[in-house]
Amino acid sequence: MCGLTGFWAPDARREEDSAILHQMVAAIRSRGPDAKGIWTDPVAGIALGHRRLSVLELSDAGAQPMISSSGRFALVFNGEIYNHLNLRERMNGGSSDFRGHSDTETLLAGFERWGLTETLARSTGMFALACWDRWDRALYLARDRMGEKPLYYGWQGVDADRALLFGSELKAIVRHPAFEARIDRASVTAYFARLCVPSLRSIWAGINKVAPGTVLRIGENGESRSETYWDLGDVIAEGVANRVENPREAIELVHDRLAAAVRSQLISDVPLGAFLSGGIDSSLIVALMQQASGGTARTFSIGFEEAAFNEADHARAVAEHLQTDHRELVVTAEDARAVIPDLPRIYDEPFADSSQVPTFLVSQFARGHVTVALSGDGADELFGGYTRYASALAAWRRIEVIPAALRQPWQALAQAMPAWLDRAMAIAGAPNIANFYGRMTDQALGRLATRPGDGVALDHPGLSPVEHLMAQDQLGYLPDDVLVKVDRAAMAVSLETRVPFLDAQVVAASWRLASNLKHRPTDGGFVGKWVLRQILDLYVPRAIIERPKQGFGVPIAAWLRGPLREWADDLLAEDALRRSGLVDAARVATLWKRHRSGRADHAELLWAVLMLEAWVDQRDDVGTGLGDARCVA
Repeated sequence: MCGLTGFWAPDARREEDSAILHQMVAAIRSRGPDAKGIWTDPVAGIALGHRRLSVLELSDAGAQPMISSSGRFALVFNGEIYNHLNLRERMNGGSSDFRGHSDTETLLAGFERWGLTETLARSTGMFALACWDRWDRALYLARDRMGEKPLYYGWQGVDADRALLFGSELKAIVRHPAFEARIDRASVTAYFARLCVPSLRSIWAGINKVAPGTVLRIGENGESRSETYWDLGDVIAEGVANRVENPREAIELVHDRLAAAVRSQLISDVPLGAFLSGGIDSSLIVALMQQASGGTARTFSIGFEEAAFNEADHARAVAEHLQTDHRELVVTAEDARAVIPDLPRIYDEPFADSSQVPTFLVSQFARGHVTVALSGDGADELFGGYTRYASALAAWRRIEVIPAALRQPWQALAQAMPAWLDRAMAIAGAPNIANFYGRMTDQALGRLATRPGDGVALDHPGLSPVEHLMAQDQLGYLPDDVLVKVDRAAMAVSLETRVPFLDAQVVAASWRLASNLKHRPTDGGFVGKWVLRQILDLYVPRAIIERPKQGFGVPIAAWLRGPLREWADDLLAEDALRRSGLVDAARVATLWKRHRSGRADHAELLWAVLMLEAWVDQRDDVGTGLGDARCVA
């Protein structure tokens, strides 16, 4: 895993460009502490920077930026191509034309042989990259299929100072003198609806994310063209057309694809392990990892003093059964709270999923022993694991008997209801009638299953209502929240994380399964991830695994009334909120007063406000200076 950054200023030629690039690269040092590299072409105005976390090819033969053998392409790359040795074999029969065995060199050879887009379509992995075509004078930015690796970009400055800035994290981009610190007001609104800055937006006006599965080409005239090399909608359509209805066939299909994904992701020239919570997802990854490695897998978990948030006992039981080399760390509430002031720097823009705290702690713990860790993320979204899916399915079963004409008023109400009101109603504990009786209609689900900002709907007639919600989560919640949380937390401590469930073949297999093989009806309602449970039964006794689903979180609500109260009081003071001008100070003051008294639980919304205000409060620490920043519509 690494970090990349750079800029393209076609009309600006600065003597200090090299110094600027060094500053941008320094800002993402934690993504790659082992080495740094820069490459510039002053005539073209292009500058590429890289920080390296050495995982494959530890010698200088894997150093970046890397130039292709013909000299045409200059590449900076973040991630891993798991099938890169297979790609070499397909290119030239495995000849010894390569200088080393890095996947970066494999990509460059593929670009010259097949072209950039076709090479990425043939590649299996997680990645973000920036590639300069010296012949065509064009810049390519690309991102992996599911959005595991981040990549931001945007034009900043005017006239001769105009430059296209890009990087793995915003903290690199803001170091460039052309960057303009203008907060995007629409992104703030979206943040409160999703607890993260969603879709292709960023908190900064004019800075966006490259879409997953996409190659963006920017020409010398500044015009851009995007090309999709992989699309979830196509995968879903193909899966629906080739449904697997037989349970045994479904189990074999997913088992084979997931085992292959785990095997492919064990390639490493440095120590490798896995996160283990003791739940279905991480336990299955560890079981397959143990089987594939033929040795003793290293596993890591953390525990908390608060029993309601402690998973250590469950993880230990799984580790003992599988006989892994297991390590656990019990963290105190003070350990967890000590992380909170650093969260704005780690996440680089407002981010309010409170499970970011334990995710950072387990990453930090694992990094003391390994450089790479596999995780079980993605299983809930692919195989129907969230309890909200079961709730939605139960609600749909209650209302599907109502004639469609009688459901129309509720649908109209749902479409008119802003997302922030949805969340506010949920936080207040109000019965969300529109959500249950409007958004569970076919047309409303089609609208929900649209990736915000790109206008592409996944309203496929072959999907069940719950599958529509799963598609929405795979397009939104997964890349915008879950994968951001894991990437930033792990990269802050220079740990590479890999996610076998998001292998393209596993994703495709999940969409072939009939809906009732994901959410299986039971006497008590519905059980999610049914297929995964059957596979795990082959490795771990169900008695060890079975327990109510437990989120990976911390007791934020209680902490805000106790040890975090003084910190929160400072950030939520009305004069401080008015200075930032991003929230309704009076309304927040009322919510904070009610929460402190224990009369209501507004922890989720207050945490979102706190993460926003803490981010504003520390902006000068990274040198942007927010004093002149302004919110824009």
